[in-house]
Amino acid sequence: MPDISREEILHNLPPFIVAPGGTDWLLVGLAIALFAGLLFLGNLYFTIHSLPEKLAHGTSPAQLQLVGILALLALFTHNNLFWVIALLLAAIKFPDFTTPLQSIADSLARQAATDAPAVATVQAADGVTVVVVEEAPVAQADPAPVEGNDRV
Repeated sequence: MPDISREEILHNLPPFIVAPGGTDWLLVGLAIALFAGLLFLGNLYFTIHSLPEKLAHGTSPAQLQLVGILALLALFTHNNLFWVIALLLAAIKFPDFTTPLQSIADSLARQAATDAPAVATVQAADGVTVVVVEEAPVAQADPAPVEGNDRV
């Protein structure tokens, strides 16, 4: 074995090996990089996780609430199926069923506001049954708006 002095060995060491009592800059740099990477990945995770709610903002309030609840369930339970369902619900535009039903309810409320229905009488003459419908006089009443509805 050749005779090598200690100074020659210390002079040829790579820079990531530090002297005793010195600061390990490679460890410090990797710790900072790991912390920054963790923050970046966490931010990316929460941004992707909120995607269904961002997509559902143009939909009805009920659909938005359903998507939000599913996204929160997926976040807290780590069940990806909830997130996929929330994403699919946010992407689908549901038809508006409430407007026609509200219009039907308004029409029925207006019809119920009249005084009396039509009166029907049955007359039998020569074996033939005849139904005579007499319209009751219609009172011109201003129908009150239905509770919870702004339209008249």
